[in-house]
Amino acid sequence: MKNTPSCNIGIVGATGAVGQELLKLIFARSFPFASLQLFASARSAGKTIGVAGQKFTVAEARPEIFENLDIAFFAVDGALTRSLAPHAVKAGCLVLDKSSAFRLQPDVPLVVPEINFHAVRQHKGIIASPNCSTAVAMMGLFPLHRAFGLKRYFVATYQSVSGTGVEAVAELDAQVRAYGRGEALTKQVYPYQIAFNVIPQVDTFNADGYTGEESKMMLESRKILELPALKVSATCVRVPVVRAHSAAINAEFERPVSVAAAHAAIAGFDGAQLVDDPAKTAYPTPLDFSEKEKCGVGRVRLDSALDNGLSLWVSGDNLWKGAALNSLQIAERMLQEGLIRPKTALAAST
Repeated sequence: MKNTPSCNIGIVGATGAVGQELLKLIFARSFPFASLQLFASARSAGKTIGVAGQKFTVAEARPEIFENLDIAFFAVDGALTRSLAPHAVKAGCLVLDKSSAFRLQPDVPLVVPEINFHAVRQHKGIIASPNCSTAVAMMGLFPLHRAFGLKRYFVATYQSVSGTGVEAVAELDAQVRAYGRGEALTKQVYPYQIAFNVIPQVDTFNADGYTGEESKMMLESRKILELPALKVSATCVRVPVVRAHSAAINAEFERPVSVAAAHAAIAGFDGAQLVDDPAKTAYPTPLDFSEKEKCGVGRVRLDSALDNGLSLWVSGDNLWKGAALNSLQIAERMLQEGLIRPKTALAAST
């Protein structure tokens, strides 16, 4: 990122799965920082993390840490975010939040840069990123919405265990190893064995029978696409995949559709990579789109049950586009467009 100012940045939740990915991406993408500080819970304070030949000591995330920061990337749960984010805003530090704490608040932009970057201009100190499954689905749906006008969609997700956290990844690994040794499989993270199984529950159930994850898909889609009446029905499923989420989507549109026009729309969208050649068994898979910036879209076909409908398959990295990368892309573009001015630059100009 040339000709952009350097910022003092911090990662709140640096020892978690998303925080670790964010740290790696900051160096891999040469994000311009003057200083970088890592924060986590009190039990993680004092730990040393190495990246790109540098070592950083983790400090405890406390209200006073934001005084000298320009940007704080939040990669912690909603409760801690709600506790700390107001202190960051008061200190003049921009909060880029991955949790669900503020996503649906009317005065907090919910942003996917390739879709609705314009919304960042209305921020009041906090900008939210969507849920990981929503972000991946949007990469397939938005270019089609832009081409045909989205009316409603149905989605079944296939969500990797890394979406739950490092403990879930370890549990899947332990169960697979135990199975190979002929030993009993134990479970702690999920209510059922995850190895060689699928679990049709992600998050807790609401009174209407939908889970929190499924409700997020509907409500966040409406906000991102600026379609407050959009109809969405989701079933979110946990699968024994380590990394990257997938979604099978059936969508109905306002205008007539064709596969050729859908392919052109997807291929022309920055956030997606079209992988769709059934004759050559070419379609996206989670393995192929782990640690990839774009989400893969394929299996595009005319829907046999919906008017002006398309069926499609999307795979994307839940830890990247579904979390760390999305926040970093917001910060990168804001810097490029002069929407973030480091405190040091402001002080020098006064």
